[in-house]
Amino acid sequence: MYDRARLMALFHQRALKFGDFTLASGKKSSYFLDGKQISLHSEGLRLVSYGLLDLLEDIPFDAIGGMSIGADPIVGGVLTAAAETGRDLTGFLVRKEVKDHGTKRAVEGPVTAGMKVVVIDDVVTTGGSALAAVDRIVEHGCEVVMVVGIIDRKEGGAANFAERKLPFRSLLTIEDFGIKPPGA
Repeated sequence: MYDRARLMALFHQRALKFGDFTLASGKKSSYFLDGKQISLHSEGLRLVSYGLLDLLEDIPFDAIGGMSIGADPIVGGVLTAAAETGRDLTGFLVRKEVKDHGTKRAVEGPVTAGMKVVVIDDVVTTGGSALAAVDRIVEHGCEVVMVVGIIDRKEGGAANFAERKLPFRSLLTIEDFGIKPPGA
């Protein structure tokens, strides 16, 4: 169900823009990959969801999640794809700000201490958003077994994950679009 070429075509059509941009990391860039244009599109989300399940096929894990808002549709899509393939999987979302009312949770979802989890991000630059999610889910008592991205911009994220001994994989890299990473 995962069609890499079709996912790349959707990125070209919907999500890859050229110009002058400031990224969430604060870095300047001549291009922008808007992952939400893919994850909030029916075909894009289906391709990403099945692609991530394929990418993680050899990794034993109980739950997948990441920093809200970027991870929200991806988590829902992966859970749906997992159910369609008969796989029991749990999702979680990490809040940027802890709620000041109700349960005052930083992590939402039916994850419990001891679970093996995968942290997802749509576009990985330095990995800051995914690392913030890692910190919160580890505080929750879970073990992060992998960090995954839809696209790796190859701007330090993988190195930052490796520094924390976190395995990392991505469906695509900017090199798949003919864009050279900085310093290459």
